[in-house]
Amino acid sequence: MYSFYHSFVHLLFISIIALFPVVNPIGSAFIISPYLTDLNLAEKKRAVGTITLYAFSICTVCLFAGQWILELFGISIPIVQLAGGIMICKMGWENLTSDKTQGDDASDADHVGSLSGYSEVEKKLFYPITFPVTTGAGTISVLFTLSAHSETTTRTDYYLNTGAILSAIIVICILIYIFYLNTKRIIHYMGSNAEVMFNRISAFLIFCVGLQIAITGLKTLFKM
Repeated sequence: MYSFYHSFVHLLFISIIALFPVVNPIGSAFIISPYLTDLNLAEKKRAVGTITLYAFSICTVCLFAGQWILELFGISIPIVQLAGGIMICKMGWENLTSDKTQGDDASDADHVGSLSGYSEVEKKLFYPITFPVTTGAGTISVLFTLSAHSETTTRTDYYLNTGAILSAIIVICILIYIFYLNTKRIIHYMGSNAEVMFNRISAFLIFCVGLQIAITGLKTLFKM
């Protein structure tokens, strides 16, 4: 029984560590903040709840159907790891070398259209707010890899691994809800300089996660 809980907690921790820098709920909160500026508290709670539901749905589909999708297209796990790792590295590198600030994000939001309440924001809750800003290609790549590792020889191990990954998704979605709902408060306490520092550190973590996934795929390919 101890071994069972130890394995569950270990995989839960690993899954959260892998998903957090890719989803980046704090950094994403700053990006989507301009979309939610004109909403009152009730409308903002409704919008953030919808975003969280969309994010959970995307992650869950990737978790349970990821292996089936790979088999459908005849793609091997090492190739997904390599391609996903390169994609995540690219995202991290672009964020590391980007000089974009919160003000620039607000300008981009203005190009989409002026915000006039929930009815206007509702059209953007799935795209681009949930996908690709909140759960993009990097998140899907990580979940594909995690779901592939949950395919083990015994049914007990499968339920254990899948349950741990699903729990990690729930934790990440809770963080998305908390940070998205309290973006203004976070910006007030962090300040502009702290925001830039956090985004740089987060971008570096994304790059490292992508590099680790890509190297794992390369090692597996060379062993085949």
